[in-house]
Amino acid sequence: MNTKPVRQGEELNEVKLKNFLLEHDLIADVKSPLTVGQFANGFSNLTYLLNIENKEYVLRRPPFAAPKRGHDMGREYKVISNLNAVFDKTPQAFAYTENKEIIGAPFYIMSKVAGEILTAKEAHKRQVSPEEFKVISNTWLDTFVAFHNIDYKAANLSDLGRPEGYVERQVTNWGKQYLAAATDEVPAAALVMKWMQEQQPKAYDHTLIHNDFKYDNVVFKDGSWQEIAAILDWEMCTLGDPLMDLGTSLGYWTTHSDPDFMKQGLQSPTVMEGNPSRSDVVQQYALKSGRNIDNLVFYYAYGLFKIAVIAQQIYYRFKHGHTSDPKFAYLNKASELCVNTAWQAIQKKKMDNLF
Repeated sequence: MNTKPVRQGEELNEVKLKNFLLEHDLIADVKSPLTVGQFANGFSNLTYLLNIENKEYVLRRPPFAAPKRGHDMGREYKVISNLNAVFDKTPQAFAYTENKEIIGAPFYIMSKVAGEILTAKEAHKRQVSPEEFKVISNTWLDTFVAFHNIDYKAANLSDLGRPEGYVERQVTNWGKQYLAAATDEVPAAALVMKWMQEQQPKAYDHTLIHNDFKYDNVVFKDGSWQEIAAILDWEMCTLGDPLMDLGTSLGYWTTHSDPDFMKQGLQSPTVMEGNPSRSDVVQQYALKSGRNIDNLVFYYAYGLFKIAVIAQQIYYRFKHGHTSDPKFAYLNKASELCVNTAWQAIQKKKMDNLF
C-alpha cells in the first residue's frame, strides 16, 4: 500500500527517532537520511513507513487525543512478538518504548511485509474479477479459521485477556462507550443495546480473537491471492469468543446485493461480485472450523454495533478538534448506519437482504 506525506501535526521527531533506531541496532548511523511516509488507510492507530539505510520499518503509535481505553502499544507489541514464533502470518516486532519524550507517545517498530493489501480503492483499481474474489474470500477465511485454532497458551498469551465472561463484558462496555461518545440522537441504539443484553450467549469457545479481521488488514503474498503473508492491526487482539470476532468481520462485510447507502457507508471490497453473502461466510466458517453457529443475528448485530461505536468515537475526536483528517467528518453517519442496520437485522432475524 502506498503512503502519503505525513499529515500536519502528526510529524515525528526524526532526530530522537534515529537515536532510538540506533540504540536498538536497527540502523548503523544516526546521520543516515530518513524518509517518513504515513499510511492513510487506517482510522485508529497512526502508522508510518520509515525508509533508512535501504531498510523499511513500520512505526505504530496511538492517535492524538486518543481515549484511555485501547491503543495500548505495549500490548500490541507483546502480541506480535509472541505470535511471530508460533504463527507465520505475524509481522516481526523489533523494538518498543513507553518513553513519550521521543515522538510524544509510546510506539513500536515492526517489519514491513511485502505483498498486496486489498482496500476497496485497490480492488476497483485492479478490477478484481468474480473468479479472483472466490479465491480471495476462501484464502481469507482459511486464515481466519487457522488464527482461531492457535494454541494461545503455547504462545505465552494466556494473560492477554479473560475469556470467561467475555461476551457479557463486551456487550456492556461497548454500550457504555457508545453513550460516552454519542453526538446525535439515534433511537435504534438503545433498542440494540437492550436486545444484546437479553440475547447474549452464555457458553462459547475460548480462543485468540483479532477483533478487526477484514480484507484490508491482511497482506496477500501476491496477486494470485492464494496465500496471506501477514495479518495487520493487532491492537484489539484478545482472548474470547471467536464468533464475536466473526461477527465483527460480518459487520464490515457489505455485499453486491446490499442497497447503495450500505455500500457507500461501509465501503469494502466485499461489495464486488464474486464475494459470498454474509450467510455464506458463516456457513463456510462453520464448515471449516467445526463450530456450531446458532445465534447468527446476535453476532452480526454485535459486530455492527461495535463498528458503530468505533466510528462514533473517532467522530467525537474530530468534532472536538483532536484530529483534522477530513475522512473522519462523516463517521457519525456511518455509525448511525451501523446501528440502524443492526436493528433491522434483529427485527428481520437474518443477515442478508435487510432493506
